[in-house]
Amino acid sequence: MDHVLTTERLILRPVTVHDHAELMAHWTGADVRRFLFDGAVLSPAEITGAIEDSVRDFAAGGYGLWLIRGKEAADLVGAAGLRPLEQLGLEVFYSLEPGAWGKGYATEAAGAVVEHALGPLGLPEVLAEVDEGNAASVAVVERLGMAPFAVVPGLLGPMTRYRRTR
Repeated sequence: MDHVLTTERLILRPVTVHDHAELMAHWTGADVRRFLFDGAVLSPAEITGAIEDSVRDFAAGGYGLWLIRGKEAADLVGAAGLRPLEQLGLEVFYSLEPGAWGKGYATEAAGAVVEHALGPLGLPEVLAEVDEGNAASVAVVERLGMAPFAVVPGLLGPMTRYRRTR
């Protein structure tokens, strides 16, 4: 199965071991990791682990981590994916390069991932978890038709969990 997702302006391609340096540079940016990793800087080994997990998850379940590139320019826009959220199910997550903020790319890319999960993968629901204060991500998940269902403690404060069902 080809796991490449396309939208009007974006191409989402599963990460490979060859993407390590680019993903490392992206995920270690302070603005990028602020809400994605609670400000923590991932080590090279953690990036390797994320790539290995993604390759395994794509092979076994048809989901994982995608790099996001523009159709017009091949520059990195960001990353998006599906990953387990505790024992609840799979959550959509994403990160964008700061230069790509405010252009609707997060909604477009995350929307493609959610549609992939609810469509071809046949999942009954997709989850999201958003840190308090991350108004941009709240707007994205709401545009994706997700509804809040719980507030849980997080490392940096409360986090709201959202879901969208098929």
